Amino acid sequence: MEGVESQIAEWRAYVACGPGVNGHDVDELEDHLRHQIAELSAAGLTADEGFLIAVKRLGDVDGLSREFAREHSGRLWKQLVLSGDDESARVASGWLEAFVFATGAAVAIQVARLAAGFPDEEPNWLARNATLFVLPFLAAYFARRRQLDPRQWLVTATPFVLAALVVNVYPWGVDSDTEALVILSLPVALWFVASYPYMGGTIRSHERRMDFVRFTGEWFIYYVLIALGGGVLMGLTAAILEPAGVDVEEIAAWVLPSGAAGAVVVAAWLVESKQRVVENMAPVLTMLFTPLFAVMLTCAAVVYAVTGLGGAFDRELVSVLDALLVVVLALVLYGMSAREPSTSSPGWMDGIQLVAVLSALVLDLMVLGAMIARIGDVGFTPNRTAVLGLNLVLLVNLAGAAWLSARFLTRRSTLHRLERWQTTYLPVFALFAASVVVVLPPLFAFE
Repeated sequence: MEGVESQIAEWRAYVACGPGVNGHDVDELEDHLRHQIAELSAAGLTADEGFLIAVKRLGDVDGLSREFAREHSGRLWKQLVLSGDDESARVASGWLEAFVFATGAAVAIQVARLAAGFPDEEPNWLARNATLFVLPFLAAYFARRRQLDPRQWLVTATPFVLAALVVNVYPWGVDSDTEALVILSLPVALWFVASYPYMGGTIRSHERRMDFVRFTGEWFIYYVLIALGGGVLMGLTAAILEPAGVDVEEIAAWVLPSGAAGAVVVAAWLVESKQRVVENMAPVLTMLFTPLFAVMLTCAAVVYAVTGLGGAFDRELVSVLDALLVVVLALVLYGMSAREPSTSSPGWMDGIQLVAVLSALVLDLMVLGAMIARIGDVGFTPNRTAVLGLNLVLLVNLAGAAWLSARFLTRRSTLHRLERWQTTYLPVFALFAASVVVVLPPLFAFE
């Protein structure tokens, strides 16, 4: 029965990615699937046979199951579900919706810059609110694509409204460190807010949380590709127009912000409509970069431990190490999201990931030791408090991941347990980012 449960989880994860499908739809389809399996099992079929026939029956009334069969063509799915189905029949890509929301984000950022007096002035409120001019359009795009009801639209909008009130009502001081921390943390907090409409309102679903992790990794890949393409385009444009005396830098000052804002939605649309392209890239990327980061982290941990430099971390080095720890954690998460839910046996890549996590854990402990010693000498500041909190959050996550990874490698636990740990821990990152935005500034008198 465990094999059937993994197949149901895999089927559910794929069906939930379909455009216009929300959590309630998936729950209803899964209930129908399980009911069919139970009836077939009662008739004398095995659980696996019942699952295959139930999916076939469900495929007759729901195209998403046929899409799932098409995606996994190497299995029995294709023979059972795709008979008579036109391979060219696809769900509409929704490019027009993406274009509308991307244009909205591009226009909003330019209106805000004009209101701020750009290029003569660049007030701090523009940097504080930059995320609020872009991510609401991404959330609205997901809400429309998942066909959320009015209550879910309200739930989606409320955090953005509250964030706008917080960052604009707080009495920020001159050269405020807490203001700088808010500018860095608000995008992270609101990115998690955008996960609610992406998941169709099913925030308690571990499968949907892992889907959002997968989406984040794929979105990042597409966004980087768009940025690289845009950079090449701007460079060629400059080379062509410079002899004509055109001020390309002034044009770029207006084009780049709109392009960066609109690309947030465009990259999301590409993930939704071109999933197979990046899904083929994900295993390759994780296989390439995970060993490299594992080697780099191991060397860094050994060097700092042997030389005793761990106690001499300055602010810049701590920032670099924290960024590196976040990247490693993101890489491990993305690699995990790229695996099949039915995976039961550990492989060599799991061992490399464990090495990377253990090395990151050692470096995190060194940074924590340095931060605690520094706070004991000179006291708390907004930056030290935020760094201390981030490293504590990372420490718990890395320790749990290392423990469960080791148990999985020794076959004393399952990959499912490790995935559940990561998806259960995701809200902790969201709460930490939100606390930096809401709690930390008044705690330090907005200094």
